[in-house]
Amino acid sequence: MRHVCVVCGYVYDPAQGDPVAGVAAGTAFEALPDSWVCPECGAATEMFEPVEEAGA
Repeated sequence: MRHVCVVCGYVYDPAQGDPVAGVAAGTAFEALPDSWVCPECGAATEMFEPVEEAGA
């Protein structure tokens, strides 16, 4: 499931991960390291909300 940063709108997509931060593709949001922050604005994971997928 994708998650969106409520501060800046960045969407974390587990299918892509965050290669710049060393997060491999396929890494679930819940499995992100505690040190991971939004690559756009630096917000902590607590500032992210799940994105409702179409047809879910």
